[in-house]
Amino acid sequence: MRIEQKLWRENVGWSDHSPRVDGLAPQLILVFGTRKCLQEGVRLDEIKGFYPGAHIFGCSTAGEIYGTSVFEDSIAITALELEHTRIEGQQIHLNQVQNSFQAGEYLASSLTHKDLSHVLVLTDGLHVNGSELLQGLTSSLPPGIAITGGMAGDGDCFEETLVFWDAPPAPDTIAVLGFYGNHLRVGYGSMGGFDPFGPKRLITRSAANVLYEMDGRSALELYKKYLGEHAEGLPATGVFFPLSISGQEVAESLVRTILAVNEEEQSLTFGGDVPTGAYARMMKANLDRLIDGAMSAAESSLSIANNASPELAILISCFGRRSILKQRTEEEVEAVRDVLGSGCMLCGFYSYGEFSPFKPGEKPKFHNQTMTITTFREV
Repeated sequence: MRIEQKLWRENVGWSDHSPRVDGLAPQLILVFGTRKCLQEGVRLDEIKGFYPGAHIFGCSTAGEIYGTSVFEDSIAITALELEHTRIEGQQIHLNQVQNSFQAGEYLASSLTHKDLSHVLVLTDGLHVNGSELLQGLTSSLPPGIAITGGMAGDGDCFEETLVFWDAPPAPDTIAVLGFYGNHLRVGYGSMGGFDPFGPKRLITRSAANVLYEMDGRSALELYKKYLGEHAEGLPATGVFFPLSISGQEVAESLVRTILAVNEEEQSLTFGGDVPTGAYARMMKANLDRLIDGAMSAAESSLSIANNASPELAILISCFGRRSILKQRTEEEVEAVRDVLGSGCMLCGFYSYGEFSPFKPGEKPKFHNQTMTITTFREV
């Protein structure tokens, strides 16, 4: 695997982060950037000019991870020349299907299954139920295929997110990328770092990812009670106080962050399912534990890949973590670098949700407020 990285910034233009690789002929360009920058078609035209014939896969973000730095209002690209690995991709617009489950079924079925070794997914961050999408994907993929990835972001605006596979960036879009062959070693890890507080509450009324009542009381009313002065800023301030969901067919606690608020229905919409009969508990941030969580995710990705030194790591960290860490945001990226080593190229973005299994052999889960890392090495 040979890799080259570039960064575009206003008033600076394109700059090289990594040494230029002579004769590089990449099959894949990973593109992560701010919505406004991606909507300027000239930028993608420039990327195509750098690497003619390469597939382009990417999304809008709530911050771009480029090496150990975090940027905004930029476009970060990573060009990959794979020596032994074949790739295949597909995308779908939400208006082509009835729901997120059907979108997952379609995308999984559209990929060739023979020799498939890993699937990376990028999805709209505002209108997709991450839990249903994963159910659709796993139901139509061969057993044992791991899925990792994340939801596109839109900074702190929550207005529109963009996703693309060999097409102009578009809202309400989901794209998948399949890796093929037995020469690719893939590791993954996903960790949080939030502390629970307050009592566990029974979810007494919900529908998929919409929460109406806990302990028979309005979910929105309870949230506002705990948030106090922060309640005025919902849904954006909800990233500081996610929910931990456990029990009722939830094998391990999953974290859910608010995407939308409905005052008329007194409901909260989350990025993934919040099942009736499960228990919910409020959570709050612990800065040091967030950084430790990023380090643990990196360690997990190495253990899954039999501790082989990775050549590339895609870091997808939740926007809520960046909002909380603020000036310390780059510390979690640097913690990952400390584990993976200087020989591993880092790229990625801040997201509205993350996808990854908890452990090898388990089905992937939809997460909020985690650092999710996918590592790659060709052998």
